[in-house]
Amino acid sequence: MVKQKWETRPLEVWNKAKELRAKWQKSIVTASSEKVLLAQGNVNWAVGFPALRVIEDNPVGAMMANRNDAFSRKCRLAGEIEGWGREICGYQLNCWGAMYLGHLEDGSPFPMRDMVIPFPDPCDQHTKRGQAPMDYSPIPRWQANFPLYTGPRDPEREKAMIEDKVQCTLQMIEDIERIYGQKFDDEKFIEAMKLSRKIHAYAREVSLFMRNIPSPLSVKDLYSFYTIGGLTKLDPEETLDLWKSLRDEVEWRVKNCIAAVGTERYRWMETHPPPWHFLRYYRYMEKYGAVCIGSQYSHMMAGAFEFTEDGTWAPRDMFGSFEDKPIRTREDAIRAMIGEDARGHNFKVDEVIRPYAVCEFARAYKVDGAILPLWRCGVGCTVTRKEQGLRLSQIGVRVLHYEGSQPGDRTDLDENRLLDMLDTWMESQGLRKLED
Repeated sequence: MVKQKWETRPLEVWNKAKELRAKWQKSIVTASSEKVLLAQGNVNWAVGFPALRVIEDNPVGAMMANRNDAFSRKCRLAGEIEGWGREICGYQLNCWGAMYLGHLEDGSPFPMRDMVIPFPDPCDQHTKRGQAPMDYSPIPRWQANFPLYTGPRDPEREKAMIEDKVQCTLQMIEDIERIYGQKFDDEKFIEAMKLSRKIHAYAREVSLFMRNIPSPLSVKDLYSFYTIGGLTKLDPEETLDLWKSLRDEVEWRVKNCIAAVGTERYRWMETHPPPWHFLRYYRYMEKYGAVCIGSQYSHMMAGAFEFTEDGTWAPRDMFGSFEDKPIRTREDAIRAMIGEDARGHNFKVDEVIRPYAVCEFARAYKVDGAILPLWRCGVGCTVTRKEQGLRLSQIGVRVLHYEGSQPGDRTDLDENRLLDMLDTWMESQGLRKLED
């Protein structure tokens, strides 16, 4: 009999998140019948077009892997038949394969894209995402720039990079206006930007609350929310209401010691996406009283954090305030969207590639261990991973590595071996299962 240290209870706001996600999923399927253009990508300015919806492969491909392994395997096979190798990101092969098959998991027609605007990122295959849909349909493709550099910030280089991103974005908006005859609504875009700031503020609070012991959420809980407002585009007002509700409920859970894992005695982190087809390994770890508090990836809606001079863990301001820089025009709004750091507020090179950034995260969230995947494709998800493990070990965090194809691809992950590795790893730290 396991004696709980803290009370647990389901999240009340979870159903609201589930409803919004289902609403988004349906809006993608019905786009064609509603005469709405469907853009593949992650463009925050798309809200300015009256009849344009955005779909991104990451959450779609991950959900395919999670819900129906048999179908996602058929999709990846269809991609291989078309000539794509297994080193291609599993998210992409899941989505491309459904396109080649011509239908979704439930047999409904695949929602063909009307344009492709792959969002650029440090992951080397993100820009590749536009090729298959563009060649298959064919449809127009635009490519945003994501200039990167490592090391200390260089104001002159930052200025040039920001200018490049601003002009690139302006050009894409003007091209879509001209080609599709849609008028871009600047006021709607400006208002969405203001709401976005509020959404991210609530997400930051949720992220900070997870530093509490016991943690009010596990990362498995957080994964039900973390793309909403980011990779999953919804009505800004509804998104804001969801994140406020989540913030309020998580704050209440902290005040009343409501835990994600009632037997919490061990805290662990990861780096970047988990195997979406095998999320039960989170529940398996809970048998040891272990809670996963996530990673910089799962907390991405919260933006970038850093240790300040006084030693506190605080959000890094990437945008400045609307009061300091009023937004009156389309270009003002784009500059506000890009922020003052051209490398971005979510996937900053300093946050993702620096091996010691994970150490800052580990200290902030008081972790005991780290389970780090070594994915064989999607290089942006694995770069410097072994060095990250070494750095974590140096500060006293126990590290376990495991191998697999990619978060959206089950092919090369030996699930039984992973569970055996978890048992050995936990027992080597003197921990036994509290339940079985």
